[in-house]
Amino acid sequence: MRIANSAGRLVLVDPSSDPDAPRGVDVEAASSGRFPAEPQAVYDRWEEFRRWAADADLSACTPLAVETLGPVAPRPPQVFAIGLNYSDHAAESGFDLPTEPVVFTKYASSFAGPVGDVVLSAGNVDWEVELVVVLGRGGAHIPAAQAWDHVAGLTVGQDISDRTVQFAVTPPQFGLGKSFPGYSPLGPTLATPDEVPDPDRLELGCEVNGTSVQKGTTADMVFDVPTLIAKLSAIVTLLPGDVIFTGTPAGVGQGRSPQQFLHDGDVLTSWITGLGQLRQVCRGR
Repeated sequence: MRIANSAGRLVLVDPSSDPDAPRGVDVEAASSGRFPAEPQAVYDRWEEFRRWAADADLSACTPLAVETLGPVAPRPPQVFAIGLNYSDHAAESGFDLPTEPVVFTKYASSFAGPVGDVVLSAGNVDWEVELVVVLGRGGAHIPAAQAWDHVAGLTVGQDISDRTVQFAVTPPQFGLGKSFPGYSPLGPTLATPDEVPDPDRLELGCEVNGTSVQKGTTADMVFDVPTLIAKLSAIVTLLPGDVIFTGTPAGVGQGRSPQQFLHDGDVLTSWITGLGQLRQVCRGR
């Protein structure tokens, strides 16, 4: 099953359609009002929604304009982000491999849809393609062996980062540097884990103006998705609709020699095999 946020309305996506050219039906209309149009509300009734969606009529599917798609979880109760979760990225950043997840938060006001312009802040602005997890069931002390049962779905994310703001003070301001408006695009759709052949081994990458700058696989995560959910829920009570940015592989601009950052007119494309792609056009202030 796949869902999308089409101009602020929850849509059930035909899973046979191309993630980058999805077709779908409006959930509120198709369910005769059983489920509301608000995309975020579905996560509080995720299991009920899944049961309904299993038999939903998709014959009335229509193409969805990707330019109107919004973030698949527009107002999550909690946002977690994981730093240094790929060994090659930790190395390029000059840090030792973490022995526990490096956790910070991003702010939901930075969330955006999968396609559109992003206004660059004044500092050195960098890219970080990431697998993003949205929870459909909350809980505390979730065993890793049961963690996938709590996942509503997976999507593509970008953790766009103003390195000047991030490292302006010690310790770094990770959350602020990564939370300018539009700095957290998500989409294009949310795919349930059973839609993905191997959710623990997904290729992901990023291009700037058509040139590959990042390419990796989630199999190289230091802490995989089940481990992250187990470790987070050992401390924090997780909630339906929570979002987890799971980290980025090597190839970020700050780690390159010479360093490379985003500029007005640059086109940033981020992708994960089977989940689709994001496309942001950078605009200067």
